[in-house]
Amino acid sequence: MMRESEWIRAAAAGDPHAFAQLVARYQKPVYNLVLRTVGNEQDALDLTQETFLRAWRGLPGFRAEAKFSTWLYRLASNVSIDFLRAQKNRRTVSLSAQEESDQAWEMPDPAPGPEATVLQREQAAQLRRALELLRPEQRQILTLRSMQGLSYEEIGQCLGLRAGTVKSRLARAREQLRRALDEVGNKTPSVPSKKAERG
Repeated sequence: MMRESEWIRAAAAGDPHAFAQLVARYQKPVYNLVLRTVGNEQDALDLTQETFLRAWRGLPGFRAEAKFSTWLYRLASNVSIDFLRAQKNRRTVSLSAQEESDQAWEMPDPAPGPEATVLQREQAAQLRRALELLRPEQRQILTLRSMQGLSYEEIGQCLGLRAGTVKSRLARAREQLRRALDEVGNKTPSVPSKKAERG
């Protein structure tokens, strides 16, 4: 089986099958990054396609100084921000309230009971509402760090920022998210003590 570096080389040489392997590997994380930035599922689908179209065109010039995923996330970030700038005067961006968005933010639980499932959905909905209150750039940097797991250096490469700037912007974004969670009524559920459970 071919390694990713071999897929990249083959795709850069014009092999559509190799590029399809890269799309299959990165389609979901790219879509999630774009969705968290633009907040609309249909737009996110369109912009994900645009990202991969730009990647296909740009692969012959790709230099392996950065990881392929970092380069791809940078393309996705640029496509998303360009889209939001074009849409700024036409509509207000908000995150989708559809079921798929709830599931995208839920942490996997091997065997959640009914109460845990309800709690997960409530927490996912609160997080989504809180994220709606942040600027797209803040949602974007939080997504790159928390969902994609990128390092400060990798985020810097994606967004064209120094690592120190990434740290400070991430800290501000987290603080804003904490405030937004308070604003939408985030309550940490209290766990009853064993003594209280016994009565």
